[in-house]
Amino acid sequence: MGLYFSHIDTLVGVATATVDEDGALLEFTFLNGEMSNPFSRPDQAEHAPVRLKEVTRQVHEFFDRKRTVFTLDLKPRGTDFQLKVWKALCNIPFGETWSYQRIAAATGDINATQAVGGANNKNPIALIIPCHRVIGKNGALTGYGGGLPLKQKLLDFETPLLF
Repeated sequence: MGLYFSHIDTLVGVATATVDEDGALLEFTFLNGEMSNPFSRPDQAEHAPVRLKEVTRQVHEFFDRKRTVFTLDLKPRGTDFQLKVWKALCNIPFGETWSYQRIAAATGDINATQAVGGANNKNPIALIIPCHRVIGKNGALTGYGGGLPLKQKLLDFETPLLF
């Protein structure tokens, strides 16, 4: 199976993304030294920005405030539970945050908050699968694979401007 990656400049730093030969997104991570990117490397995939035009377009639209929902074909690789959590994350609207407990309830197991945290941490498609929108039930920022400063920047970006 052919894999293709490219770097994408964003408002919060450089990101990298990888798609398969069908154009499905396998990985999106920020290159801030905090997130792992197992596919978006020359030894794993071919550098081919042309194959990531749609991903790049939608990410730019997001940061230009022209898009709040991504419509990309996603193929994250994970366990059945991780996939269930990541699907639930996609239901968190732009500008909102949900608690780990709320995500656990969405997966059908209110007692799975720690497991939700573990799955959230393993999300290979950051931003698009919005794991940054998950916070502690007391409203506190908690772990983020890209680091808490990046999580705060993303949440601040999504906070509606009040005039």
